[in-house]
Amino acid sequence: MEIIGIICEYNPFHNGHLYHINEIKKMYPNSIIILVLNGYFLERGEISILSKEDKTKIALENGIDIVLELPFIFGTQSADNFAECSIKILNNFKINKLIFGSESNDITLLTNIAKKQFSNEFNQNVKKYLDEGINYPTALARSLNINDFTFSPNDLLGISYIKSIIKNNYNIDAISIKRSNNYHDIESNDSIISASNIREKIKNNINIEKFVPQNIINKIINVNYNKYFDLLKYKINTDNNLNNYLDVDEGIEYRLKKYINCSKNIDEFIKKIKTKRYTFNKLNRMFIHILLSMNKNINYKLEYIKILGFNKVGKKYLNSLKKIEITTKTNKESLQYEFEIKASIIFDVINNTNIYEFELKNKPIIKE
Repeated sequence: MEIIGIICEYNPFHNGHLYHINEIKKMYPNSIIILVLNGYFLERGEISILSKEDKTKIALENGIDIVLELPFIFGTQSADNFAECSIKILNNFKINKLIFGSESNDITLLTNIAKKQFSNEFNQNVKKYLDEGINYPTALARSLNINDFTFSPNDLLGISYIKSIIKNNYNIDAISIKRSNNYHDIESNDSIISASNIREKIKNNINIEKFVPQNIINKIINVNYNKYFDLLKYKINTDNNLNNYLDVDEGIEYRLKKYINCSKNIDEFIKKIKTKRYTFNKLNRMFIHILLSMNKNINYKLEYIKILGFNKVGKKYLNSLKKIEITTKTNKESLQYEFEIKASIIFDVINNTNIYEFELKNKPIIKE
C-alpha cells in the first residue's frame, strides 16, 4: 500500500485541489492520502478565507484520509521553513510518496536544482544577490546559472520539499502533477483556476460556483482587511521593539513607523514600504509576525503533531502505526500551542468568527 503525503493551504479549496486528489487516486487506487494543512494565516502571509475546521471537513469530504496540522509558527514562514516542517510531519506518519502540483512537471530538473543548493558557494551567491536587492527567484536562478527556467511558485515549493527530503535522508519519493493554471493569472475563467484568481473574483463580487465544489461558497469568510489594518496600525504605533519580530530586519521598522499613519489601508501601506528586498509576500508574513509578537530570537520547534481529522481508512492506518517519533498529544504549555491559540483569537477579531472554540476543543474531526 502506498502512503501518499500532500501539503496544502486550501485558500479556498477548489476544482484544482479536487483534481489533485482524484489524480492521486487514479495513480494509486489503494493508497492512504495524508494531508498537512495550513491554518488561519498562510505561507505568503495571507489570511485564510476558510477556517481550519471547515478546511479539515472539506478535505475529509473530498477523499483525504488523515488531516494533520501545520503549526502557525511554521506555516507563515518562507518556503524552506514551511517545507521542512511539513515534510517532517509527513515523515513521522511514514509516507513513502510526496505528490505536489508543479508548473514545470519536471521532477528530474527540480531534484537537480534542489541538490545544487547544498554548496557553500550557492548559499553565498544567493545572499550576495539578495543583499543587492534582487528578489529570491532571480537570485536563485543567477546562483544556479539557469536562464531558461521560470521559478514559479509551486516549483519553488517543490524544490524546497525535495531539498528537505534529501537533507534529512527521508525515504520519500517526490512526484509531481502538472499544474494546469498559472498562479499569477487572475482573469481566466476555465473550470480549474488558481486560488488567487478565485479570491480576486470574490473581491470583485464575481460568482465562483464554476470554480469550486458544492458547499464551499457558504463557508467562505469575507476577511475584514480594514479591521486587520487597524490592529496592525495599533501594534506598530505602540510597540517600540518591532525589530525583535521575525522578518523585521535591516531597519524596515523605521519605514513601518514612518508610513503606517499616512496610509489608508493595507494595500497603500505595502506600496509605500515595498522594496526589491521586501517583497509583497515577505511584508505580509512580517505583518502577521508583528501582530502576533513572534520573536525572531526564539528557536521554534515542532513539539507535537496535531491530528485534525480522519476517516475510517485513516483511523485504521493510525491504529497500525507502532511508533511516531513526535507525540500527537497537544502540549498546552508549548510555544507551538500558544501561537495556535493566539492565531485563532486574532482571526476571530478580524473576521467576527468563533474559531477559538474549535482550538479549545482540541479534538479531531471524525468522518464516519
